[in-house]
Amino acid sequence: MKFLSHIRSRSGLKNGIGAQVYERYPPTSQTLHGRERWTPGVSLPVRVLEEIFAYICPHTRDEQYTTSEESMIEDGCMLCDMRDLAQCALVCRQWAEATQNLLYHSVRVDAVHYCQREAELAVKRKRKSFFERNGDPKDAPQQRLQLFSRTVRENQSLAILVEFLKMPYMTRETCKADLARTVSVLPNLRYLDLPEGFYSDDPSSNMLKQELQTRCPNLRKMKYLAGSEASFTMMAHMRKWQNLEVLELSNLAVDPSQLLYVLASFPALHEVKLASISSLDDNNFRANPALPPFPPLDRLILENTPNITANGLLSYLSQPRVRESLTTLTLSQTGVTSPTLHLILLSAPRLSILTINETVNRSFPLTPTPPLTSRSLQTLRFQVLSGSTSMNPPSETYYSYLANSLLSGSLPSLTSLYAYSPTLPDLLLFPPTAPFGHQPTHRYSSSSTYPTGFNPQNFFPPPPTSKLPGLMSPLALYTKSAPELEWNLTLIDPPSPSNGRTGRASATRPLSLYTIGTLSPPTSGRFLGSPAGSPGRGRDSMIVGNGFGGYLSVPSDEGGGRPKSSSGRKSMEKGEGWMG
Repeated sequence: MKFLSHIRSRSGLKNGIGAQVYERYPPTSQTLHGRERWTPGVSLPVRVLEEIFAYICPHTRDEQYTTSEESMIEDGCMLCDMRDLAQCALVCRQWAEATQNLLYHSVRVDAVHYCQREAELAVKRKRKSFFERNGDPKDAPQQRLQLFSRTVRENQSLAILVEFLKMPYMTRETCKADLARTVSVLPNLRYLDLPEGFYSDDPSSNMLKQELQTRCPNLRKMKYLAGSEASFTMMAHMRKWQNLEVLELSNLAVDPSQLLYVLASFPALHEVKLASISSLDDNNFRANPALPPFPPLDRLILENTPNITANGLLSYLSQPRVRESLTTLTLSQTGVTSPTLHLILLSAPRLSILTINETVNRSFPLTPTPPLTSRSLQTLRFQVLSGSTSMNPPSETYYSYLANSLLSGSLPSLTSLYAYSPTLPDLLLFPPTAPFGHQPTHRYSSSSTYPTGFNPQNFFPPPPTSKLPGLMSPLALYTKSAPELEWNLTLIDPPSPSNGRTGRASATRPLSLYTIGTLSPPTSGRFLGSPAGSPGRGRDSMIVGNGFGGYLSVPSDEGGGRPKSSSGRKSMEKGEGWMG
């Protein structure tokens, strides 16, 4: 009986006076009181919050037109960063708006966690059952792409935010149908990682190409490979992708006139790469009233085009718009040789980055050649290799000419130099001595003695009364003897009263031994490897041989760097369980 009376008393409280007293204090009163409290983070503008949250997930600001493999972040786990940013969206509505703008601006579909968390998740992804405890693991990137596709198809306000979409190679090769359904609702897409068959008109990519041409008019980069000649020539009449900025053409068998018509159909084009196109020659760069001209570009890349010589490029650079716009030029295995490179530099006053890859079988010509001269050039990749393996490789004469140009002071703005010559640092630290100036009218015989590594065959001595000024600014010199080896860095200071007429150079060390972020030439008189607390301090490392003449670096266990919440490690402290 006492038990039944107790139940009656509890039921009376629910519908009686106690219930009325309880309704006077609604459950939202505490929440409303909490909203009235001022919090600094909530009151910030959305733009400021986006700048702050970008440090949590750096890859959301990735706007490069490169693949997922080429734009990876080396010092963090991108999936963990994205998870941490998604947790910030749960704080309040204002934070949710800022984080959504970042999460759906540049989207990455990564395959694995680059941290300890991947080992734990790999076990959970297996399809376990009572009879099958070690089943095949689930395809995590495919499921992530499908979930992202479902989200943007159901929420158009999020779909219009997506401008960059990157994913692993195997995902874009095997999930073409999912990729086509995804891009059909992304009208503002600017860059997308596409399967290789898309660029060569593979029938399996036809549906994806139709969706991309119809639904994504704002695309900024496209590539055409061998087999896509039909779709490439149709672009001159279809007028698709009028905002295209970067175009890559490789191994295409097209008529040169058709090439010019297609290039003229893209008004916003500023970067073109032409590789292994046998029909290209100097006539493509010369003015022709019957054909549209080659468009002015900011960046021009020519690879394996032996029919294009310096005469064609000089005709192209004779146009005022081209001279004022061209800032980057890459010449790899073309008809433009190093002895004619000074003519290109004189005709391109805005050029800041120049790359030349050349294989030579003969020494530098004996005819006098003016030095390389440019006031705007900042980065030079002078990568000349010898086609024959001899005791005296002919490529060293080209680096002697390069050293002469540097010591003459004709490249005052140059700060970075890449060369396939391990002796180039010695050439820059051994300027010509007095005997070189006494015989300005003839060449020197092979019986003369010169500093180690110095080849005077192509060194054109100045008049007896003049002196080489030497380097004009600090130079970061990257050298190696073969393309497959690691770059070795030597930092060289220009001549000054403190370091003498020949200048000063740091010890040549492998690039992996230097701290990232301090590779710029020193401006305060200190080199990398300076004492602790000074500018340009080197990273503490151990030198281990890699079997190819280079070295491997063992990273130190120093603190700093990225926040620890991105590592995926479960924290044992109270209140941080959600980070795991």
